[in-house]
Amino acid sequence: MHHLNLDSEELLAPTYAGRSFSHDIPKYRLPAKGVSADAAYQLVHDELNLDGNPTLNLASFVTSWMEPQADRLAAETVAKNLIDQDEYPQSEAIHQRVVSMIGRLFNAPAHQQPTGTATIGSSEAIMLAMLAHKRTWQRRREAAGQPSDSPNMVMGADVHTCWEKFARYFEVQARVVGMEEGRYTIGAEQVEPLLDERTIAVAGLLGTTFTGQMDDLRSIDELLTRVAANHGWQIPLHIDAASGGFIMPFSRPQEEWDFRLPSVRSINVSNHKFGLVYPGMGTVVFRDESDLPEELVFHINYLGGDMPNYSLNFSRPSSSVILQYFAFLRLGRSGYEAIVRSMLANSSALAAKLGAIKGLELLTDGSAFPIVALRASDPQALDLTKLSQQLRVRGWIVPAYTLPPNAEHITVLRMVVKENFSRDMVDMLAHDIGHAVHALGRGESGMQARPRKRPHC
Repeated sequence: MHHLNLDSEELLAPTYAGRSFSHDIPKYRLPAKGVSADAAYQLVHDELNLDGNPTLNLASFVTSWMEPQADRLAAETVAKNLIDQDEYPQSEAIHQRVVSMIGRLFNAPAHQQPTGTATIGSSEAIMLAMLAHKRTWQRRREAAGQPSDSPNMVMGADVHTCWEKFARYFEVQARVVGMEEGRYTIGAEQVEPLLDERTIAVAGLLGTTFTGQMDDLRSIDELLTRVAANHGWQIPLHIDAASGGFIMPFSRPQEEWDFRLPSVRSINVSNHKFGLVYPGMGTVVFRDESDLPEELVFHINYLGGDMPNYSLNFSRPSSSVILQYFAFLRLGRSGYEAIVRSMLANSSALAAKLGAIKGLELLTDGSAFPIVALRASDPQALDLTKLSQQLRVRGWIVPAYTLPPNAEHITVLRMVVKENFSRDMVDMLAHDIGHAVHALGRGESGMQARPRKRPHC
C-alpha cells in the first residue's frame, strides 16, 4: 500500500537544462500538459538509473535476463490478454501445453488427469491450491454430517509471507512450527503434534526463502499416509516448489519430492525464478481433477465462447506464458540441466570461498540449490547488517535478515546465484565480502564505491 501525496507540490526538476521540457512536471499529480514520447522516455529511463543493478542483485530469485529472441516475443505478446481465450485461442493452447509440461516434469501420474493453471506468481498459485484444499475439506466434512468450521493448516515458520496472507485473508488457522538453532526446516516429528481432523493441508517447502534448504518431505508424506490409515484424516501435502521446482528435476531427478509421493496433491512453482522467464509467472498443478472442486471454476462467456477460469486475478498479458514456452523449446531438458549444473557449480564455489573467510559460518553450501546462506561466527564481533550495507556501496545487493521464530536471534546473509552470475563475479563478490569483513573487524568505515568506467579518448 502506498499513501497518496495529495498535498505535495513537489516537481520533477527539468533535466538537461530544459532542452526537452518547456514546463515543470508535477511529481504526484497528473500533468496538465504532456511531453514528447522521447522526452517522457528519457525522463523515466534516467530516473530508473537510481535502481540497483539487476545483475548484482543477489537478494532476488527473479530472472533478470533473457535472450533477444525472447525479448521480441515479449514485445509481440504483451498486449494479448491471456484471459481472452476466444480472441487468442493459440495463446491458450500454448498455456495448456506449458501446464502439461510442468505437470509431467513433476511426475504427475499417467493414469490420473492432472490439472492446473498459470498464475501471476507463486503467491497466487499457493492461494489457489489452498482454497481448493479448504473447499474439498469442507465438502467432505459436510457430506459426513460433521462441522466444517475452524479449518487449520500446518506449516513451518520458514514459509513465504504469502502463506500467512492466505491464513489471514481466508480465515484458516495457521499452526506454525518454529525454527530453532541448527534446525531451519520441518519434518514429520514437528508436524505430527499439530495435525487433527480439521487440518486442510500441510505445507512442505522445496527450497526455503530464508536458507535455501528443503523440508523433510518424504517423512511428512509417510506421516500423512499413516495418519490417513489410522484416523481416516485425508490431509494433502502441498509442495511449495517456488524456488526448487526448476532445480531438483534437473540436478537430482531421482529425488522423490513431487507427485511420486502419494500424499502430494498439489505443487506450485515460480516460473520467473529458475524457470528462467521474466516476472511475473507462477504455476499451480493439481494431482487430479478431483483436487480442484468444480464449484471453484468459473465459466465465462461475455468475452465470447465458454472460458473456464480458476484464478484470483483476471486480466494479464500472455507474454510470460509465451516466454516459458519459448524457454522450454529453446533449452529442452538438456539445456536446463546444463544451466542448473553451472549455477550449482558457481554457488558451491562461492560458498567455498566465503567459508574460508574468518568470522563467517555457512548455513548452506550451495550444492543442493543455488543459494548460499551464512551467519557470523561471533555476532558481537561482526554485524552482518553493516556488512550488507558495505556491499551495497560496491553495488552488490545482498540482504541481511533475522530468521523466523524461534530463531530470531540469528542474522543471516543470503545470496541467490542465478544464470547470469559468472565465476568471475563469484571471485569479485567473495573478494569484496572478505575485504568488508576485515575492514569492519578493524573498525574502519568500510569500502569505496566501484569506479565507473571512463570512455577511452
